[in-house]
Amino acid sequence: MAFCPIDLPRWERREYFEHYMDAVPCTYALTVPLDVTALEGLPLYPALLWALTTAVNRVPEFRTAVKDGVPGVHDQMHPAYTVLDPESKRFSAIWTEYHPVYGVFAQRVEEDIARYGTTGKLFPKAGQPDNTFDVSMAPWLDFTAFTLNLYDSRRHTLPIFTLGKREERDGKKILPLAIQVHHAVCDGYHVGQFVEHLRQIIEQHDWRNLSC
Repeated sequence: MAFCPIDLPRWERREYFEHYMDAVPCTYALTVPLDVTALEGLPLYPALLWALTTAVNRVPEFRTAVKDGVPGVHDQMHPAYTVLDPESKRFSAIWTEYHPVYGVFAQRVEEDIARYGTTGKLFPKAGQPDNTFDVSMAPWLDFTAFTLNLYDSRRHTLPIFTLGKREERDGKKILPLAIQVHHAVCDGYHVGQFVEHLRQIIEQHDWRNLSC
């Protein structure tokens, strides 16, 4: 894991960063429909976690954080995600190390869910690194907008994702994806880049080949 500090005086985004971090602290969220037809027959959550993380790792603005008061960019991100215990109906927040090969990553996710998903603890897996971003999935809930109200979101610049219920529309499998970001590091243009990467990954990846 590497965190590359940004030289703030020379950063071309300095004016935007300081404005939306200090003068007018601003986070924003939007929800987009995500076509997941290509994932039919696969374990949906591991596949989406891999696709989300792969896309995040392609967009530096989605890897930009503030550490000890200094902005910088993580070289790689890993997902931290919630898993619901079907018996207690309580969720656990766990994390899994990313791997660029989907089959390797999916196996890691399945192992982590089996080990930590029914512990009844909020954070059962120790050692979560700084370079993680948050994902939740509510497969029983359809929504067109979703916003998290963080008590003090000023310094939390990494993205947060919420996935909803999968439904069939015109022969396609669609689910809502809510994306919450910090305006100090991420504009609408960067969100657009991320969404385009994510859609291409889902549609073009050879999901049946677990070695890629």
